[in-house]
Amino acid sequence: MARISAKARRAMIVGLIVNPIAGLGGPAGLKGSDGSEIQQRAIARGSVALAGRRAAIAVRALTKHRPDTIVRTVAGAMGADAAPHAEVISLAAQQPTTSADTRAAVKALRGVDLLMFAGGDGTARDVLDGGPISPVLGIPAGVKVYSGCFAISAAAAGLAASRFTGDAEEAEVVDLDEDAYRAGSVGPRLYGTVRVPSVRVRLSGRKASTPPGTVEGIARECVTRLREGVRYVLGPGTTTQAVGKALGLETSLLGVDVVLDGKLIGRDVAEAELYELVQGGPAEAVLSIIGGQGFVLGRGNQQLSPRVLSGLRGMTVLGTQQKLAGLGGRPLLADTGDPEADRRVCGHVRVITGYRESTLYRLISASEDA
Repeated sequence: MARISAKARRAMIVGLIVNPIAGLGGPAGLKGSDGSEIQQRAIARGSVALAGRRAAIAVRALTKHRPDTIVRTVAGAMGADAAPHAEVISLAAQQPTTSADTRAAVKALRGVDLLMFAGGDGTARDVLDGGPISPVLGIPAGVKVYSGCFAISAAAAGLAASRFTGDAEEAEVVDLDEDAYRAGSVGPRLYGTVRVPSVRVRLSGRKASTPPGTVEGIARECVTRLREGVRYVLGPGTTTQAVGKALGLETSLLGVDVVLDGKLIGRDVAEAELYELVQGGPAEAVLSIIGGQGFVLGRGNQQLSPRVLSGLRGMTVLGTQQKLAGLGGRPLLADTGDPEADRRVCGHVRVITGYRESTLYRLISASEDA
């Protein structure tokens, strides 16, 4: 490890941990990345993990706003690859890395002022199990990002870290059984809490569920707006699944489906298959809002990659009045991991809120809402 001068000791030390396989299962439509079998299936379907890239964005934002920061991390894909100028602590990790490696990295980085980690809810759980002493901050890079300890984007994580003064508050870490999740059961439970920076940069907050019985009117209205000859990409969620039911189709709850002229032409598709389908004719997306967070893109629907989005000619958003009211005027968010893709979809989008009810609502890149 590099020798630290007396002057440098007065600078803030930020630890960095990257879960290299976080998010791998998203584009493949696998609803998560836990387990070697799932990871192998994701790779076979052409998925590439982007956690390292997102961590690098966060580090650049951090050092841009606070250049005297010392970044301390572990070797290789678990940190050093994303932070080439960081102090590196040697840590023997398995290939591919496991939960035990994340926990070991937390212990190795004790003594930092703030611990940043790139991953999703599973990584947050492993960080908590590692017994962090300092406050932590999540860089969103996983398929599931329901916990309240994440910044809303990689750039926002770096900015939040740069503004950290030592004050911290509690945030929730939620746990989700991926096998049950893949079977259609969405039941996040509180796993524990961690301390996060108290800064004037918004964290994502915990996901809020949709009240039962509020989506049928939205689905009816959405169906009346569907046009012949257009391929509609239905994102995951109970609201979009209600659209499928209104059409008499058995669409997936947590996957991405494609409907053409009242017929299901793609069910629970991976990114590669979705890309081919949207190239076959005019295509539009129908997506729902993650309650409490406001995300429309980049959370649980990574199949809608930048190249898929470039093939769409429009997007309709579905959300109850309660969900919009719960945002308190904050905009809807896109976080595809590609700033240019985010910019292309940003603007005012049509949100269907009920039968014969809709409104225009602002959608921005999550990197802008810091």
